[in-house]
Amino acid sequence: MKNSPTAGYHTKSAVLFVVFNRPETTKRVFEAIRIAQPKRLYIVADGPRRDYPGDVEQCKQTRQILSLIDWDCEVKTLLREENAGCKNGVSSAINWFFEQEEEGIILEDDCLPANSFFKFCDTLLEKYRYDTRIRHITGCNLQFGKKWGDASYYFSNRTHVWGWASWRRVWNDYDVNLTKYDGTEVKAQLKNIYNDDFVADAWTNIFNELKAGKINSWAYPLDFCNFFNNGLVIIPNENLVTNIGFKAGATHTVDEESSYANIPLIEIGEITDPVFFVPQKQADLSIINRDFNIEQRRVKHNAWHRKLKRWIKSKLK
Repeated sequence: MKNSPTAGYHTKSAVLFVVFNRPETTKRVFEAIRIAQPKRLYIVADGPRRDYPGDVEQCKQTRQILSLIDWDCEVKTLLREENAGCKNGVSSAINWFFEQEEEGIILEDDCLPANSFFKFCDTLLEKYRYDTRIRHITGCNLQFGKKWGDASYYFSNRTHVWGWASWRRVWNDYDVNLTKYDGTEVKAQLKNIYNDDFVADAWTNIFNELKAGKINSWAYPLDFCNFFNNGLVIIPNENLVTNIGFKAGATHTVDEESSYANIPLIEIGEITDPVFFVPQKQADLSIINRDFNIEQRRVKHNAWHRKLKRWIKSKLK
């Protein structure tokens, strides 16, 4: 007889757990999954990088989580011998997951969920299963205490991926290389979402760098797929997933002093729904400004423009 994990909410959803070479964070996230006891657990482990000798042992230790599964569940694994990298490794893992599941929860090895995150996802995956307005359910809240409305969640245009859930119907639109889109109309279309030249410019630059292969990200293409399909994202008004992977050596989250590192988890109870199905654009813009320094760019641009006007006036005297 298998031992029963610590009591807590048990999820109805299938869970995909994407891991690599961080046994410490992987173990912590696994313990949260263990409490939720998914009946179907998918584990994808990327292979060691050739130029990093320590990866072999770290990957081996990380994969030992398989021996810790002690509840009744169907386990499917994809254990890579070679390294696929962040962009192709994670996106192909999610492809594999949604080839077998109509919907489910996705966690990476540095995304530590509260137990109520699983109930949040279960409830909303079912509620919005056939509502094509809704494309993404995220667990992290990056508003640092600011609430948007009185409900348990609000709607956004941004697809945060530190713990999330979605449906096959949405992932079918995912295009990791953005092959469907060229750059000729991107800025104009982005301005339909965020009517601000500086914000549209920031996203257009990211789009162009993705197309040029200069950004190794699977998550930004998900943002663009949501933008260009006019989708709504569910974001909880409390933080249900915290990123515990900020440290030197991480792929992207290398700044240990980041304000996004280790945001406290808050458990939630009853889930209440918003009345209006509209994105809280000011919530999005607060994060975009923080991430892309939009206001600083605006100030520099305006200062340059004032100098230019003064120079032109001096030449006209």
